Amino acid sequence: MLMSHIYLGIGSNDKPKENIRLAIKELRGFFGKIQISPVYKNKAVGFKGEDFLNLVVAFHTELSVKELMKIIEKIHALSGRKRTSEKFSSRTLDIDLLLYGQDILNNGDLIVPREDILKYSFVLKPLSEMAPNLIHPETKQSIISHWKSMSSKSDDLQLVGIELN
Repeated sequence: MLMSHIYLGIGSNDKPKENIRLAIKELRGFFGKIQISPVYKNKAVGFKGEDFLNLVVAFHTELSVKELMKIIEKIHALSGRKRTSEKFSSRTLDIDLLLYGQDILNNGDLIVPREDILKYSFVLKPLSEMAPNLIHPETKQSIISHWKSMSSKSDDLQLVGIELN
């Protein structure tokens, strides 16, 4: 099987430092070496709640999307995440598959590349710092060019120093 370059968005606003460290530790356990973006703090979107900490991680894997999603759900469970019908709510941990190589997927439950990449500065900013020259599979534009067109929205992001290594 071929190795795919994976990008995940990670966010938390319920014990965020603790839960992000848990996610990083578990992802390293499953995938070994992972690349970690800077961490940003931003206001909750769509509801009133504690600020979120968000970052992006990248790694290579031979796992299928389905196998990868099972691992993500295991990590969610370890953080005590409860699935609710509310789209916008507090989260112990939210791990989203942003990119799976250059694949474009839409099976109803899962859309990749994730639309959040082009929608939210807290996803695009750390991704642009990690992989500025990466080409978005659908738009065929670089991640940094997307960031430059969005950067007026970056005022709501605050760089946070958090030790994850």
